[in-house]
Amino acid sequence: MKKIKFDRKSMKTRLVVAFVVTSLIPIFLVNIVSYYNTSRLVERNVESMTRANLEQTRVSLDVWLDSYEDILFQVYTDDYIVELVDKINAGEDVANNKQLLRKTLRGLFYTKDYVKSISVITESGELVFYDRLTASTTQTSWMDSISMSKEELYDEISGDNKTHLIPTGGKVVVGSNSCHLFHIGHRIIDYRSVGKQCGVVLVSIDERLLEEICSSNTENGLNFIVDQEGCVISCRDSEQVGQRVSMTEAGDGRASGRALKSGSEGGSDDVDNGQSGADGKKNDAIYQDIARRTGILGEGILSVCSVYDEKTGWYIVRVTNQEELVKGMSQQQSVLLVTIGISLLAVLAIMIRQVTQMTGSIRRVVEDMAKAGKGDLAVRVAADKTRPTEIEIIADEFNLMMDRLKRSIERQKNAEIAALEAQINPHFLYNTLDTINWMAIDKDEYEISNMIANLAGILRYGISKSNEGVRVKEEVDWLKQYIFLQQTRLKNSFDCHIKVEPEIMQLSIHKLLLQPFIENAILHGFKGAERPCRLQVDMGRRDDSIRIEIQDNGCGMQEEMVRELNAGIFRKTDDKNHIGMENAITRIRMYYGEKARVVIESQIGLGTSVQIWIPITGGEENL
Repeated sequence: MKKIKFDRKSMKTRLVVAFVVTSLIPIFLVNIVSYYNTSRLVERNVESMTRANLEQTRVSLDVWLDSYEDILFQVYTDDYIVELVDKINAGEDVANNKQLLRKTLRGLFYTKDYVKSISVITESGELVFYDRLTASTTQTSWMDSISMSKEELYDEISGDNKTHLIPTGGKVVVGSNSCHLFHIGHRIIDYRSVGKQCGVVLVSIDERLLEEICSSNTENGLNFIVDQEGCVISCRDSEQVGQRVSMTEAGDGRASGRALKSGSEGGSDDVDNGQSGADGKKNDAIYQDIARRTGILGEGILSVCSVYDEKTGWYIVRVTNQEELVKGMSQQQSVLLVTIGISLLAVLAIMIRQVTQMTGSIRRVVEDMAKAGKGDLAVRVAADKTRPTEIEIIADEFNLMMDRLKRSIERQKNAEIAALEAQINPHFLYNTLDTINWMAIDKDEYEISNMIANLAGILRYGISKSNEGVRVKEEVDWLKQYIFLQQTRLKNSFDCHIKVEPEIMQLSIHKLLLQPFIENAILHGFKGAERPCRLQVDMGRRDDSIRIEIQDNGCGMQEEMVRELNAGIFRKTDDKNHIGMENAITRIRMYYGEKARVVIESQIGLGTSVQIWIPITGGEENL
């Protein structure tokens, strides 16, 4: 009695544990996953909006820079400017020509806002400019704010036909005015001699243009621009402009930070392109620090996102404050955890109650099963409407099983009796055939004697250990006996040639695999054939397989039947001529699996070829 009580308690405990694993844990996981997915969805929406903001800023930046490139284009393609530069390079009235060039540049000055200076560096090294910030004709306002000399600028810009971008340098201070400038430059082109070096032109633009482009989409965030060398190009807080924010190389060799690709379309990419792992995280931290120093976003949780502008080689960075979003998600998480806790307690209470009822029903069914296990085959589980439906089904199935077991035992007894009654001793069959054989010899019927001897060999080979493997030599010898009987029966109406490579004679093969294919060829392939019939069997080794080809020149098969047999489709029709092949193919696949292959080729009137590949599983040691 104590043992029964202990077993019942153990079952109950296991069922409770199973319910916890299969019910409580999934409930918990589903809620966690739901929260996680919601969080991810919100984050993705925010990220999508941020990227849309950055993409809009990038497009605006490219459009504005294209418009300022028009001024540059007017200068470096103007024939009059080319003529003046040529004269300056030639040393002709240099002072006067520089004044005329400066006057011409001044005429282009007011076509665009934010243009602070237009400068020309001639091939001879002369610097001619018009500078809005200063009235000086000898010293520009911006030359000292960049890290490149006049000669370095000329060498870089004159080396190709691209538009070059000189990023924002140090602050330019002229009197009470101050600003940051960036510059776009191009070599001057004389279309009468395109390869000639004349000079270069630079247009200096106020960085506030970039600031206005970035500030046009700054709701709940801060946009600023950083070049591939880690320097701030533009920011709402001008104190950050020109500062280096990272020593990591932010590009991946796409476009030089100093060259615009004229005529190309801008593109965008993640900031992580070229800034992955620790370097990317380091830069994000620096970008957050820049945003905090501006005081615009406060001290909340900041998120960083950026796009790469292929046209400029710059990164447009957006930093947003995620404090409100994080607070909202934390509140949602708290509510979710409380809900999960209450749900789990309720489900656990229901489980314990249901398991208690279930174990009682199971115990009564198990007791009846135990009686059946002790040999009481008449026991049946009594019906009980109070049992759960599932337990009732188990009881019904048990009763049905006991009925089937009773009938099966009765059928087994009857089958054993019938088998004993019908049992024939194989030795009696062999001895009888032997007696008939000697009778035929006594009457000089040697052909009949040979047939009886072959028939006895065939029967002995087929009955003895019919499901085991044999050597290829034994299978071939048996096939010869079988074919001899068929030739004798059909009055030598066909020829047969068997060719076997000697090296496979001792390899293992399952018994009686080939007979159905040969029988099909003899009985159905040669049926109705008017020409001399020929059966050819070739066996040899191909790599790790035994290749067997059984070929006849009989009537052949329909193309549809061949296609179905090769596809493993065996239709059940009144025509039984391929049932033996179906059994043989099925046995081959059952014995050797996917490594074995059977391929059938046939044409009406030309005959049939069956090619069989059987994997080599070993030699004599497998027999």
